[in-house]
Amino acid sequence: MVRIIALIIMLIPGALAALGIKLMRDMLFGILQPPIPFLGLQFIIGLVFFLAGLAFIAGFVLHRDRKRNKVQDRFNKKS
Repeated sequence: MVRIIALIIMLIPGALAALGIKLMRDMLFGILQPPIPFLGLQFIIGLVFFLAGLAFIAGFVLHRDRKRNKVQDRFNKKS
């Protein structure tokens, strides 16, 4: 049950990052998505979505590995 919940938690930011990549790709090909007024804003929104999703996934993995003592000394929290 815990693994299913963890998978669901990981799917949401993963989908957000994928949407960000799609928005940035559409901007490069000149495809404007309807709710966004211009291409520059579309690229910025896509970049923010991608970075937010990536940061959440990276933080989740780092937190899990710290809990299991599977990180190098430089990544451990200093108390």
